[in-house]
Amino acid sequence: MHVFQVEIKLKPQRRGFHLITSEILENFPEIKIINLGFLHVFIKHTSASLTINENADPTVLSDFESHMNVMVPENATYYRHTMEGPDDMPAHIKASMMGSAIQIPITNGRLNLGTWQGIYLCEHRDHGGSRKLVLTAYGN
Repeated sequence: MHVFQVEIKLKPQRRGFHLITSEILENFPEIKIINLGFLHVFIKHTSASLTINENADPTVLSDFESHMNVMVPENATYYRHTMEGPDDMPAHIKASMMGSAIQIPITNGRLNLGTWQGIYLCEHRDHGGSRKLVLTAYGN
């Protein structure tokens, strides 16, 4: 059994949903060694998240952002955690809703994603800065 792990730093992104599949693959060539296994991706932040979704139509990304902003608005009168700006508490809530980790099967040295699937960084802050991911691949 092979086990590989690397931590990568993503470049800062504007608020929204950003395809990062190719960035993960470029920074983790060890995936090619695994014939049958899994890639686990964990984000080390509380105001950004990860998801897998459609990678073909860019309107999916803007619709995600629009919907999340309606579900979790800024400046809600009941927020108490407000010292870091109006986008901070909503970012924490959105990150909890979307999740901090994803897992993808590896088959014959490739991510076994669906035809239209990609891995997304969900940046919930207006100016979130660079984000760190821990990538762990394991299998035979």
